[in-house]
Amino acid sequence: MSWRLFRLSALSVLCVLALWAIVTEGGWIDRRFLPSPTDIAVQAAVLVGQGYIGTPLHSHLLASLARTFVGFAVGASIAVPLGLAIGYSERLHALITPFLAALRPIPVIAYIPLVILWFGIGEFSKILLISLTSFLYVTVNAAAGVRSVSADLIRAAQSLGVSERQLFMHVILPESLPYIFAGLRIGAAVSWAVVVAAELVAAQSGLGYMIMDAATFFRIPVVYVGIMLIGLIGFAIERVIAALERRFVHWGNR
Repeated sequence: MSWRLFRLSALSVLCVLALWAIVTEGGWIDRRFLPSPTDIAVQAAVLVGQGYIGTPLHSHLLASLARTFVGFAVGASIAVPLGLAIGYSERLHALITPFLAALRPIPVIAYIPLVILWFGIGEFSKILLISLTSFLYVTVNAAAGVRSVSADLIRAAQSLGVSERQLFMHVILPESLPYIFAGLRIGAAVSWAVVVAAELVAAQSGLGYMIMDAATFFRIPVVYVGIMLIGLIGFAIERVIAALERRFVHWGNR
């Protein structure tokens, strides 16, 4: 992003914050339901200094990040090779795609009762929900990447006498990488969002637990701080994956 565009983004954020402060500090909106930016800042400082319900804030952050990382890593590690195989094989595509198409529109919160019934309320259930979400998004994008490779490019490589392995490793896989990274970006972002739903499964730590507990006892500023932290960390995760994409798929936008 250029410096000019960065300044434009910063200006838009400042304008929203100013409007937020005006309507809350001016009494136009009840601060019990929409705290002012000052209230949020004060509550954030309290959470950093004292934690929430006896647990340091960084412990909640690390708990959510650990669940997200493990769940995303498990889901993506299965999704990438399976997606590549689905895109490469017409038969596999016909066999598996209907199930993926049926599962993808179902919101993850709908799986919570079944996950509790089958696997209980331990950490495995939370990680399973996150893994399933990342798996569905990454699989579809990896398969789309393979199927998007130009037929002319494949024929040109075959005319040079390359083997099937060489064709896959040096033509199909590199051409599919932009799609795979797009799937990883979406999968990571959605996995981080899903951690809130996953932590509804009898969690005693994590940002999702903190938000739900604070909402139950009407600690509204804590709810807003938790939501903002989820947004900021989600943005940071997306930026990290985007940086990796620029590093390893530098030809993607050319």
